[in-house]
Amino acid sequence: MSLLAHANKQPGGAGEEPPDTGAARPCAEDRHRLTAPQGLAALSLDAMASVAYGPESIVLVLAAAGAYGLGFTLPVTFAIAALLAVLVASYRQVIAAFPDGGGSYAVAKRHLGRRTSLVTAASLVLDYVLNVAVSVTAGVAALTSAFPSLYADRLWICLAVLALVTGVNLRGIVESAKWFMVPTAVFVGSILTMIVAGLLRDAPASTEAAAGHASVLAGNATSVGVLLLLKAFAAGCSALTGVEAVANAVPAFRAPAQRRAQRTEVALGALLGVMLIGLAVLIGRFHLQPVEGVTVLAQLADASLGHNWAFYVVQFATVVLLALAANTSFGGLPVLMALLARDNYLPHVFGLKADRQVHRHGVLALAAVSALLLLFSGGDVNTLVPLFAIGVFVGFTICQVGMVRHWRQERSAGWRGKALLNGFGAVLTGVSAVVVTATKFEEGAWLIVLALPLMVLVFEAVHRSYGRIGERLGLGRVPEAPRRCHSVVVVPVSSLSRLTSKALTAAVSLGDEVIAVTAVQPDAEGARAAESLRRDWELWNPGVDLVELPAATRALGRPIVAYVHELTDRHPDNRVTVLIPEVEPAHVWQRLLQNQRGAVVAHAVRRDTDAAICRLRFRIGAEPAARRTGTRR
Repeated sequence: MSLLAHANKQPGGAGEEPPDTGAARPCAEDRHRLTAPQGLAALSLDAMASVAYGPESIVLVLAAAGAYGLGFTLPVTFAIAALLAVLVASYRQVIAAFPDGGGSYAVAKRHLGRRTSLVTAASLVLDYVLNVAVSVTAGVAALTSAFPSLYADRLWICLAVLALVTGVNLRGIVESAKWFMVPTAVFVGSILTMIVAGLLRDAPASTEAAAGHASVLAGNATSVGVLLLLKAFAAGCSALTGVEAVANAVPAFRAPAQRRAQRTEVALGALLGVMLIGLAVLIGRFHLQPVEGVTVLAQLADASLGHNWAFYVVQFATVVLLALAANTSFGGLPVLMALLARDNYLPHVFGLKADRQVHRHGVLALAAVSALLLLFSGGDVNTLVPLFAIGVFVGFTICQVGMVRHWRQERSAGWRGKALLNGFGAVLTGVSAVVVTATKFEEGAWLIVLALPLMVLVFEAVHRSYGRIGERLGLGRVPEAPRRCHSVVVVPVSSLSRLTSKALTAAVSLGDEVIAVTAVQPDAEGARAAESLRRDWELWNPGVDLVELPAATRALGRPIVAYVHELTDRHPDNRVTVLIPEVEPAHVWQRLLQNQRGAVVAHAVRRDTDAAICRLRFRIGAEPAARRTGTRR
């Protein structure tokens, strides 16, 4: 790689991943990547679980217009399904055009400019974080509805579920997919079975679930306004959250990654569309009315399957999938954060991968922020829902507009039809974003409106900081040729021991000149210690000068820092290294016995000088057997 090509990389070269050096390595890494079924399980839980609250959101809005308003459930659902088809087709093209992942962020970055891409990234980050909190609280809410005695402990249950999902994802996205394939399959199978069974019935099999619960249906309203339909449409679009996750995580798939990701996106759209339309048909078929304390999905399961074991299977599968739907964020957000880190908008640590191809720092950061949201809400899903889905609609809209520009620039075969499709999708998602924000502004949506520009400012601040670092490092410019400098190694000592001998041996090997220094404390005890060390040093005679540094206070680092400044002032061309000898104990608990002087000195030298720091570890372990037996000979 040329120097100028290397200069385009991040100014943090020590953390970069090594290049591929063998043909076997890609195969080894491929074991930790996703197949299409695994991708469906790992990245679609958010979208799949949304069928538990998407149709209910539509029904609750239309209930304000009475039984007449509920008759519009199916048309509104068809509109949402049409938007879903547009989004799936669009993101399928995004996957092909942007195989490195990033979804809406990558599209906006290329076609709409840097600032717009940062708005998209901020909206996706907010949506992913909120998805974790909402999914966990919704799952726990379903659990506490079945077992009311657990309601008082719902916050701790939420945190326990979050810890479980985080732990699974730290083992790798493939491991998480294996864990979640069974719950996903059970949930999808249960919903499809319920839909088929309901379509075969002429009347509800049971209404026991809703018995005794008050209806929330309005009075004898006979008209439905456009605003109410738009509000129902926007509320139901919460079922579309998570559709973009596959496009954001394309690098997580096995080769050919693009083809597998496209198949996963289409499968996700098909399953989600079938379930949404099927549930809407059942709502109209059974003339379902929303009631307090019982979900629409529970009423449909009761009506289709009867109040028996099958009903409880659907409920249990819903609880599990809602609780685990947070996994979509753990699959998509760390990849997005890695892309932002690569572009210098987030700390580079988020771009590093662990052994199992896990962006561990992104996973942990997502878990930490989600835990704070859970603590803020007290585990109450109703506190978080008003904040949900706004960010994803902003990302949808920007992505669609960006793809319109993509087709206009590319002008490939059929580009007009594709651009028209994306333009239509941009209008729909833009309207949804405006309606959702307006209708939920006072309920907490204002926080999202405020958070988006603040996050963009944070991204910009990080980018400027990396720019200054790159300027100081001279990235993009040919540096001066390396030259040899006179090397001075300063070794702090406090007594004579094997550690002192090892330190001086290492120092003599490293530098042209070695100086041992000791800080003399300003009291009688310090004077006696210095006199004892001076006498022992003269008797030992290691061939290295011992310099006594007067310490005005008992601070260990200040006299050494002052001496380093003195050396550099006398000989500016010298390279000064401070070699700090330290004991490495055999057991972790023995670190509590150490005085931490080495850490104190290292901190002071690093903070106040440009000297290089070398911390020499002297390991204390079991004495070798040969040495023990040799003493007896």
